[in-house]
Amino acid sequence: MRDFTKLKVWQRAHHLALDIYRSTIEFPPEERFGLAAHLRKTATSIGSNIAEGCGRDSEAELARFLSIAAGSSSEAEYQILLARDLGYLSPRTHEDLHCEISEVKKMLNSFIQKLSEAKS
Repeated sequence: MRDFTKLKVWQRAHHLALDIYRSTIEFPPEERFGLAAHLRKTATSIGSNIAEGCGRDSEAELARFLSIAAGSSSEAEYQILLARDLGYLSPRTHEDLHCEISEVKKMLNSFIQKLSEAKS
């Protein structure tokens, strides 16, 4: 078992989730249970899956949960694009979040690759 809080990728994912929560505060009230909720859940899922994978017994299981986290990152990428196009996020906020998501995805993919190489 690993301490997920010490992983840089989890720390970045946690920071991303906090930034997404802050960014969705200004969404219209009608989106409270719509896009804002979905985006928050997706952002939370990234860090949650990293944490869950760290609590598993094998590197293969960890890699599987990291892969799920990467999928959630892609989902968040689309959701912030939609929020920008609907006028809920400014282009600047969208770009900042997009850069954060891209970095998390790179870190996840690198970690998955390292686990795969260690298995070989």
